[in-house]
Amino acid sequence: MTKIRVALVDDHALVRLGLKTLINDQADMEVVGEAGTAAEALQMIQQVQPQVVLMDIRLPGQGGLEATRQITEHSPNVKVVMLTSFADEELVMSAIRAGAVGYLLKEVGNEEVLRGIRAAAQGESVMDPATTTRLFARVRASDRRADQDAFRDLTDREMAILYEVQEGKTNMEIAESLHISEKTARNYVSTLLEKLQLTNRIELATYAIKHHLSERMKKE
Repeated sequence: MTKIRVALVDDHALVRLGLKTLINDQADMEVVGEAGTAAEALQMIQQVQPQVVLMDIRLPGQGGLEATRQITEHSPNVKVVMLTSFADEELVMSAIRAGAVGYLLKEVGNEEVLRGIRAAAQGESVMDPATTTRLFARVRASDRRADQDAFRDLTDREMAILYEVQEGKTNMEIAESLHISEKTARNYVSTLLEKLQLTNRIELATYAIKHHLSERMKKE
C-alpha cells in the first residue's frame, strides 16, 4: 500500500509529536517531514514533497497563511490543511484564498484529523463542522446584504418594470400590465440597463432572479 505522505508545520514540538504519533500509527499514512517555522516549512516541503501538509496559521516569521500561498504557488500538487486553535471566519476565508483545501480546529477528535488528511490527499475539501456552520451563516448574511443593495438605486416603478422583464414580458405586455404606454415601458427598460450596467433583457432577467426580486416584491 502506498502511504499518504504528510508534513507537519507547527511551532510547538509537543503538538507535532502528538500528530506524528497519531499519523504514523495509521496503515495508510506517514509523516515525512516536520517544521517549526514558515521558512523551515518551505525548505522542507521542497525536499520531501509531501502530499498533505498540516499547517498551523500562527507561525514565527511569515506565518502559516503566507507559507500556504507560496506552497500552493510553487507546489500545486501539495494539499495544505490548516490546523489551528482559531475559529475565526476571516482566517478561514484568508486560508481558502491562500490555497488551503481544509481548515480544522486543533480541538477536533483524532478521527476528524485523519479524515481531513485522507480527504485532502484525494483532492477534496475538508472543514471543521462548527467553523462551516459559522462560515455559511456569514455567507448567507453577505448574500442578503447583496440582495438588498442590488436594487438600492431603483425606484418602485423601475422595480415593477424589472419584475415584468423577469417574467419574460415584452414592452407591450409590460405596458398593458402596468397601464403605461409602450414607449414608456421601453424607456424604463433602457434606464434599467443603464443603471445596472447590463446589455440586454436576458441579463436583466438573470440579475433579477439572482438577487431574488420575486421574493422581495412579494414581501412588499
